[in-house]
Amino acid sequence: MGRTRRTVSAASVALVALALTACTSEDGTDPSDAPRGSAPADLAAGQVAPDGATTDVVAGLEAPWSVVRTGDGADALVSLRDSAEVLELSEDGERRTVGTVPGVRHGGEGGLLGLALQDDGLFVYSTGKDGNRIERYDLQGSTGSYELGDATTVIDGLPANSFHDGGRIAFGPDGMLYASVGDAGASEDAQDRDSLAGKILRLTPDGDVPADNPFPDSPVWSLGHRNVQGLGWSADGTMFASEFGQDAHDELNVIEPGSDYGWPEVEGTGGEDQGFVDPVQQWATDDASPSGLTVVGDTVFIANLQGRMLRGIPVDDPSSAQEYFAGEYGRIRTVLAGPDDTLWFVTNNTDGRGDPREDDDRIVQVPLTTGT
Repeated sequence: MGRTRRTVSAASVALVALALTACTSEDGTDPSDAPRGSAPADLAAGQVAPDGATTDVVAGLEAPWSVVRTGDGADALVSLRDSAEVLELSEDGERRTVGTVPGVRHGGEGGLLGLALQDDGLFVYSTGKDGNRIERYDLQGSTGSYELGDATTVIDGLPANSFHDGGRIAFGPDGMLYASVGDAGASEDAQDRDSLAGKILRLTPDGDVPADNPFPDSPVWSLGHRNVQGLGWSADGTMFASEFGQDAHDELNVIEPGSDYGWPEVEGTGGEDQGFVDPVQQWATDDASPSGLTVVGDTVFIANLQGRMLRGIPVDDPSSAQEYFAGEYGRIRTVLAGPDDTLWFVTNNTDGRGDPREDDDRIVQVPLTTGT
């Protein structure tokens, strides 16, 4: 069955204290044994790369999945997949529970997954008794006192299973809400326009279908996907998505409205003659399992689970890649822009498939440098 089904076992690691500078000495210098990013010597103008020693933003998290920053500093919200908790990380080093999303059913890859922020609303992708759903919660209070207020359903009844649940949500530069929905194990549904399985969806923040979607009265933005878990946009509006393959190739795709990316008819490149869109880059599945994705400057960063690394990919040359922190942190679930020209990435070793290390899981920060 390849990667269609993966055995999931329970994993439990005790929570530890928050450590915004856990890898920094008392005088503020970086310890010599901290993993370091090293920018390529030929870093092109506008491209960015990790360059310097890492520090822990927080440690002791249980199966973190998504992180959204709430302001200009280090304040952030974190989703915990299995417990359905939303945590608040404050810049002053405090960690507290904002709330627990009700009705979440964890099993395998399901649970509390993606988060997205717009104005005073926290959008949440989670698995419920009737499938996956996206809800909007009023985010009440302020830093240090956030609470989950009333919930409104944006869309529900999305295909769900113990695997291939998609789960990434993000607001595009057009203000619309984009969501990845996995094929939920029914691969043939990815080619069915009337099914929401194996799709990227585009909705208004209220859950309506935008009038300029490619298919009338349908939230489907693109189809033929197996399990997209990363979404991001470059400054020129190009949309990128990272996608799990099955046994042959994982993919990085440039997403165009109404386009078909081939699953299950094709995995990886080779589908253009059949009217499918080929990925701009592919990797062997053992080397990738690309999950979260972000675009910083002119670089696409992708978190890799099985590959246990970050990849940096130039926006203007998406067929190339630079590898960072290979094997240093284990499985990496997501990546996002941090404060003050830094990059954050989130380990995922306590989800039942990794090998937890002391104080896992963690959010790690590394300085970024920009090519000139």
